[in-house]
Amino acid sequence: MRLAMVTAPGQTAVVEVPTPSVGPRDILLKMRACGICGSDNMYIAIGGLPGLEGRTPLGHEPAGEVVEVGSEVSGIELGDHVVVNPMVAPSGIIGSGGTTGALADFLLIEDAVVGTSVAIVPKHIPFAVAALNEPMAVARHAVNRTEPKVGDLVVVFGAGPIGLGATIGYKSLGAASVVVVDIIPSRLEKALAVGADAVINSAEEDVVARLIEIHGAGPSRRGKAKPATDIFLDAAGAPSVVETALGAAKHGAKLGIVAVHKKPLPVDFGDLLGSEVTILLSMGYPTEIFEVTQDIIANWEKYALIVSDTFAFDDVDEALRVAATPGAADKVMVTFDN
Repeated sequence: MRLAMVTAPGQTAVVEVPTPSVGPRDILLKMRACGICGSDNMYIAIGGLPGLEGRTPLGHEPAGEVVEVGSEVSGIELGDHVVVNPMVAPSGIIGSGGTTGALADFLLIEDAVVGTSVAIVPKHIPFAVAALNEPMAVARHAVNRTEPKVGDLVVVFGAGPIGLGATIGYKSLGAASVVVVDIIPSRLEKALAVGADAVINSAEEDVVARLIEIHGAGPSRRGKAKPATDIFLDAAGAPSVVETALGAAKHGAKLGIVAVHKKPLPVDFGDLLGSEVTILLSMGYPTEIFEVTQDIIANWEKYALIVSDTFAFDDVDEALRVAATPGAADKVMVTFDN
């Protein structure tokens, strides 16, 4: 079978490897769709992960069809459509340092257990939408970390895939208003399409003033007007986001950070002390990998809008190039022929 992997710093190749053999507790998936993550680009840039330099398999956002079932596996049948928890693979994280990757014709799921390693999705859900399951679990964990209550007023900075997934998540959990902030008009249009109540173009508008217009005014502090926003979520990773959010936060507000910040940020905790802001960091998906599956099933048409570009596996090199080019695409999916 074919497998895409990192072969050197800045280089990838599709190589021929043996199709995995299925043990009694395993299943074999025919890959149908796999998303490309920003971390894939990082692995490529550095030449692969430690211990797998020059031979790091790629792909950890899979959706596939079951084509072989081990004799001891229960609850999974041939032809089932499934999404995968890449973190629990016995041979290492799928596509992120383990020995297998989902940018391949087939993917072996060892010790396959429904609800632990895989979840079954209805067959009317497009595979390219189902393959959003892993990154949307990241978004849902970020939402959960901020512990939203029904009726909360929320602002999400960044209308990329994680920000859009978080927007859907907050609305699903009962937020009264979700405002999305970005600088790219097409992303803001997509935010409205997935359910945002309002959007702000921070390149053209005063974010704090607009939030006060949309969410109303909260208690002022030291003579500064504050919006009534309850939760700020940074899904953008720009230094100005944290500065804006902390400067705008009313007493007791929450700031969640799911974006990756590549440089240290200065924070004046003396200035923040009286606001008693809660700062919550979010990484991965300790429990959310299949929690979010049900929301994708219920709202798949909204989630489908997150996919911006689709490439056939024959064009995986181009898919990786586009995904790595700033501003070229939002969520890139690789699909596989029947």
